[in-house]
Amino acid sequence: MTRPSSTSRTGRAAPSDWRLRLPERRRRHLAIWFLSGAALTLVILIIGGITRLTQSGLSIVDWAPIMGAIPPLSAADWQEAFDAYRQSPEYLELRRGMTMEEFRFIFFWEYLHRMAARLIGLVFLVPFLVFWVRGYLSRPLMRRALLLFALGAMQGVMGWLMVRSGLVDVPRVSHYRLAAHLGLAFLIFGACLWFALDLRPRPVGDTSRRSSGGIRTGLYVVGGLLAVQVFWGALVAGLKAGLYFNTFPLMGGRLIPPNAFGLEPLLINFLDNPFTVQWMHRVLGTVLGVGTLALFLMVRKVEDDPPSRRLNLTFSLLILFQYLLGVLTLLFLVPITLGVAHQALALVIFGVWVAWVHRLHWLESAGPGVTRAAPLRTGGPH
Repeated sequence: MTRPSSTSRTGRAAPSDWRLRLPERRRRHLAIWFLSGAALTLVILIIGGITRLTQSGLSIVDWAPIMGAIPPLSAADWQEAFDAYRQSPEYLELRRGMTMEEFRFIFFWEYLHRMAARLIGLVFLVPFLVFWVRGYLSRPLMRRALLLFALGAMQGVMGWLMVRSGLVDVPRVSHYRLAAHLGLAFLIFGACLWFALDLRPRPVGDTSRRSSGGIRTGLYVVGGLLAVQVFWGALVAGLKAGLYFNTFPLMGGRLIPPNAFGLEPLLINFLDNPFTVQWMHRVLGTVLGVGTLALFLMVRKVEDDPPSRRLNLTFSLLILFQYLLGVLTLLFLVPITLGVAHQALALVIFGVWVAWVHRLHWLESAGPGVTRAAPLRTGGPH
């Protein structure tokens, strides 16, 4: 079998050489571990979307990482939880007269969201301990695992800070903290996916300096637009801006909505004015669509790697579908099904982007003329 190249086109050691020392069976187990984290992150994102759209996120007014795993078990427990909620700004300003059954409904979704977060912590921790004891975790893998633990801890703290912001004076979570919470979810998902892809055999393919450089630049530009669009989408969600101007493409009969710049200073409108925030989300979505089309045409013209061409087509179609889904979500006044689907699809699109960047990175690190994958057998490289 042809031995995989261990140097990049610059002559330096390729950054993926440490993988060649991992037996195939270990790589498979570790890849499944990382992919499980990515899958659970998507599940939590969906549950979080339902929690937000059912306005359930402020139903649990304390943060107890250990004891909070035990739900109310008796009528007295439920009454205590309900009494605590009735002291919150959300109940006092928006939900006076709520029944116990209504409270149980919103409590369920927030509780499920928190339990799913605890589950992903266990999914990381238990295999980590097993892999550590068995000597699976080389230094690069240990760094990756510790990074994921750090991101998970930050996510837990940010989730509580987000909820806490809606329990003080205003019965609404900070849209900035909501954006940070969502951004951390994307980072965790992307890291899990990247680390799992690292443990797969080297891809088959070839790439040239000219084509890969242009595609890499285009991918990074589109990825940057995607990140900014996700951020503004989180602001839209936090400000409930999707409930205004439910027409398309005009807003209040205009390209730029009325009162779009009614706040002072002027620039704060792009972050705090729900009319302007929704308008920015529309504009950025359109720019992202145009950028994706340009990238699609460039890749079709210069890229000969079949998997990269498939990723190009998949990414472009998903962006198109996401644009249409966003319009429908707006026109139908943000129903739960469409709103959750729109949020979840954004994470899927990000996953395709990560996979595409990862493939290009590996093709480049292997150098030109890569024609054979590099599966690893148990016991080391062959």
